[in-house]
Order: sequence, then C-alpha cells, then structure tokens
Amino acid sequence: MAIDIVTGGAGFIGSHMVDRLLEQGRQVRVIDNFSNGSPRNLEHHQDNEKLEVINADLADFAAAEGLFDGADRVFHFAALADIVPSIEKPKEYFRSNVDGTFNALEQSAKAGAKRFLYAASSTCYGIPDAFPTSEDAPIRPQYPYALTKNMGEQLTMHWAQVYKLPALSLRMFNVYGPRARTGGTYGAVFGVFLAQLLANEPLTIVGDGEQTRDFTYVSDVVEAFLAAAASDKGGQIYNIGSGGAYSINLLAKLLGAEKTQHIPKRPGEPDCTWANVQKIHNELGWKAKISFKEGVAHMLDNIDYWREAPVWTPERIAEATSGWFKYLGKDEERAN
Repeated sequence: MAIDIVTGGAGFIGSHMVDRLLEQGRQVRVIDNFSNGSPRNLEHHQDNEKLEVINADLADFAAAEGLFDGADRVFHFAALADIVPSIEKPKEYFRSNVDGTFNALEQSAKAGAKRFLYAASSTCYGIPDAFPTSEDAPIRPQYPYALTKNMGEQLTMHWAQVYKLPALSLRMFNVYGPRARTGGTYGAVFGVFLAQLLANEPLTIVGDGEQTRDFTYVSDVVEAFLAAAASDKGGQIYNIGSGGAYSINLLAKLLGAEKTQHIPKRPGEPDCTWANVQKIHNELGWKAKISFKEGVAHMLDNIDYWREAPVWTPERIAEATSGWFKYLGKDEERAN
C-alpha cells in the first residue's frame, strides 16, 4: 500500500497537508515528536483508519530507522521554527533541522520513495537586493533558523543529485492561516496580533509598519506541495508566495484594530519579502488563489483559536527579543 508521509504533520502547515491528503483518500503516516505541533491539530481525524500517527524524534538516527517503510511520497515539514530561540539554542536547531532532514532523506531513499518534498524557508534570502526575489538570489541567512533550514535544502538537493532521490525544495514566504502556533516564544505577526485583539490590547507594530510581507495563505501552500508532488521534476527549488506584498499597517487595518503601538525596528529584518513565483507557475502550473483580504477574514473567523495564546506587551516583547538585538545588531547598537 502506497503511503504519504508527513513529517511534522501535527504542526501548523503539516496538519493542513494531512487534511488535504486524507480528503483525497490517501493513506497518511504522520511522524512528529510534538515539540512544535499539537495533537489537537489532528484530533478531528482520530477515527480515520487511513491516518497513522507516530510519535518519534526524526533527529534520532536509531528512532528514524524503518519509519519510512512503504513511503510513496514524503512531505518533510518537521523543523524547529522562530528566530530568537534559534539564536539562543543553535545546537537544538542544527539537530532538528539538519540532522532531522538528513535522516528523512536517508530513510526516504532507502524506502524507495517516489517523491520527496522539502519545506524550505524564504528566510534564506536574508535582506534581498531585488524584489520580487527569485530563486537565484544570493543566500544570506541572518540567524541560525534560516541557516539550518537552508542547510536542510542543500542536503535535499545533494540527495537529488548524488543519490537520484526525486526531490524538490519549496521556499515558503510568510505562511499564515488557522492553527498557526499560539504558544511558546514571541513569533509570527498574526498570532501576536490576534491574541492582542482578543485581549483588547494595542497591536504592537514594529517600526513604522510600512514594511511589507508576502503573506501566503496555508491552503495555497498545500496546493503548491501537491503540484510539486504530481510533477516529474527533480532537484529543483521553487518559491511559494502570494504574488504580492502587503504592509503591516494594512494588516492592522483589515483586522479592525482600534489601537496600535509602535515598537523599535529589529536588526536583520528585511523591509520587504516578496516572492518571484514565475518559475513555479511556468513549470508546475501553480498560482495562489486566496487574496490577502480573504485570508485575513478567514483568520478572524477562527480567532478563538488564539484565545489561550500569550498576549505580548511592548515590555514582554523587548525582553523576549533582547537576544535579537544583542546578536544581530550593528556593532554600535550592541555597545549601547
């Protein structure tokens, strides 16, 4: 029986991938150690006989052995995310994002998987020279999360080249949608803003709020991975983006914010993220369908998901991101 494997399948994007595969009638095996993902993201499938969930640490060489037996397609989402924790704990990020990817590749090749899809990150571009940014732009990771995700991509491309594993890497830009993580460290803007809205607190806008992001809705990302899985391409890298870039001020407006508060701009953050998606459109026929306005409306419809999320105040943000300024600031900033 052909099996689709989703590593990190209890996480934000991975769980949406699982939803779509089960909707297609596929047999799905989730491999997750629940360090980022939550079992509640899969609980609506608890009686589905086509779903198998394995609690395992992919970065453990022994534990990974045999987990990919029977794999037809592998969707590799398992990773540690977030910027500040990666600066503070680079060893853990290397282990999860590099060793974990190595093991996934090894086991996929051993199992004879027909497709391997790697969830890469647009953070590899750092602060780009040009917009929209194409796949051949210089790679300039600014922090360990970006570095380790790019190292995982390099491993994936190497396995495609040397071991002929039919592998593709998809660089995702600013993915958002229901089930985005609610707990843990200070992170993505949607989770921060939605929790602040629920608590009737001001939305904390970094800098002047005119910085733009290529916000890409999660269902569009899932469809991009399906298009890649259905293709006969190998050893290729593709951007996944919405086709546009939208300001943080616009996001606050669409969320209906009545109160905002500005906090200091952070070093190492680009003023713009914007994917050139011509390659994936031309070669795989994929294009995002969900408009930014429509996507924000979906988030507001699901706002209760963030009711238990931490509410970030400027003081808490300053404390949580102090390492960011310490390690990524310019020399004169570090001295102050």
